[in-house]
Amino acid sequence: MRTITATAITLALAAAAATATATATAAPATAATPGKPSTDGLWRMDGYGTALSLDGDTLQEFQTTSVSCIKGDSARRTGPGTYATADGTTLTVRPGPGRNRATLGYETSVGHRWLRRIQELPAECTRPTPQDPRTAFDVFWHSFAENYPFFAAKGVDWQDMRDRYRPKVHQDTTRKELFGIFSDMVRPLYDAHVAIRDGDEVFAQVRPGTQPPSEELDTKVKKFITERDLRNTPYRQDFANGRITYADLAGRAAGQGYLRISGFAGYAPDGAPYPVHLAELDKALDTILTTERTRRLKGLIIDLRINGGGSDALGIHIAERLTDTPYVAYAKHARNHPTDPGRHTRPEPIRVVPADGPRYTGPIAVLTSGTTVSAGETFTQALIDRPGGTVRVGQPTQGVFSDVMMRNLPNGMTAILPNEEFLNRSGRTYDGTGIPPHLTEPVFTKEEFAKKRDSAFDRAVSVLRNDV
Repeated sequence: MRTITATAITLALAAAAATATATATAAPATAATPGKPSTDGLWRMDGYGTALSLDGDTLQEFQTTSVSCIKGDSARRTGPGTYATADGTTLTVRPGPGRNRATLGYETSVGHRWLRRIQELPAECTRPTPQDPRTAFDVFWHSFAENYPFFAAKGVDWQDMRDRYRPKVHQDTTRKELFGIFSDMVRPLYDAHVAIRDGDEVFAQVRPGTQPPSEELDTKVKKFITERDLRNTPYRQDFANGRITYADLAGRAAGQGYLRISGFAGYAPDGAPYPVHLAELDKALDTILTTERTRRLKGLIIDLRINGGGSDALGIHIAERLTDTPYVAYAKHARNHPTDPGRHTRPEPIRVVPADGPRYTGPIAVLTSGTTVSAGETFTQALIDRPGGTVRVGQPTQGVFSDVMMRNLPNGMTAILPNEEFLNRSGRTYDGTGIPPHLTEPVFTKEEFAKKRDSAFDRAVSVLRNDV
C-alpha cells in the first residue's frame, strides 16, 4: 500500500521508491483461528480495488481489478494491530464491528478504510498474470475504469479510449510505444494526481494555465517574499527543514503574523518516519504560537501559494492550533463500484479538535494559487468552516484532493490515479476546478515579479486591517 497521501504527483514521484510487480498465489484460508489475532485472515477493502492477507507477522496487499490480481506492497507486524511498511509508515488494523469487519488507518492520512472478511482471494490471484503488452493495457484500462471518479466531470469517455487504443496494442508493441499510448489516454484528464511511470520516465501534468510546484519555483518565490514582503520584520524564522517560515509583520501590517507553508512533507531528513516530521512541526508551532503571540496577533496570513502537498494529517494538526471550537473539516469517501462511478463508500467526517496549549483563533487570510496542490488544498478546505473567520485571497487551487493509488502493471510500469472525493458540508467537491478565492488577485505572474508587486499579500494585509 502506498502511503503517499494527497500529495502533488510531481513531488510524490520523486520520493516514491519503485514498487516491484509480482504475481500472487492465493492461500485458501481465512477466518481467524484460536490463538491468532482476530484480524488475521483475508480481507476485501471497500473501494480501492484491494484485497489484503494478514498472516502472522505479515500484511500483504493484492491490487485487484475485474481481470487481474497483482501483488502490491507488504508490511511487517510491529505490535498488536500495527504494521510498518518498507518506508517506515505505520498502518493500524482494528477489528470490528463484529468479527467480519475491520478498519485500516494510515498515520500519514486522515480517515479509515473499511475491511470485510472474505473466505478466499479473487480467482485471478491464483494464477500468474501474463506480462504481454495487451494484458498490461487491460490492467491499466480497468484500473482507471473501476476506480477513477471524474471521467464525467472531465468530459472523457473512457470506453471510447479503449476502443480507440486497444487495437494499436499487440505482442510486438514496444515499452516506449505502450508508454506513449498510456500517456495519450490520460492526457485529456489534465489531472495532477494522474501519472504513468516506467523506471525514470514519467508522464504527469497539471491543470492548463497552472504550473507544478518545484524546488526551483519555491526558492525563487521565497527569496522574492523575503526581500519584498518581509523586509524589516522584527522577527522571522524558518522551521521544518525550511518548509515553514514565520514572521511578525511591520509597517502597515504591524500586529499581523505571516505563516508560509511550502508543503506538508519534508520536515525532517529523507527517510525519517512520520513521527519525526510531526515532531518537527510541533517544534515550529510551539515556537510560533506562544501564549503571548496568540494574544496580541490581530490577524494571521497563511501563505499556501507554492505548496506541493504531502500529509493531510499534518494539515489537520495545524488546523487544531487555529480553533477553540471542534468542527468538521470535510468528509471523505471513495468510489466503491467497478462500473458505477456514482457509488461510494460511506462518507467519513474528518474533525478538527482543538489542540492543547496556546491556539490562535482570530481572523485568517489564506493565500492560494494553482500551485496550491493536494494536501495544500485539503488544508485550505479544512479552514473553510473554521470558527473565527477565514478569507481566501489569490487564485483557485489546483483541484486534486484524493490520496493517490499506485497500481502495478504486469509489465513493470506503474499507473497512478485518485479514487477519493473530499466533500464540503454541502456534499460537493472542488476536484478539477479547485477551491476558489473570495478575493481574486494575480499570483507570481511575470508582471508581478517585474514590478516587484505581490498583490495577493497586500490585499490580505488590507483585509485583516479592515481597510477593504
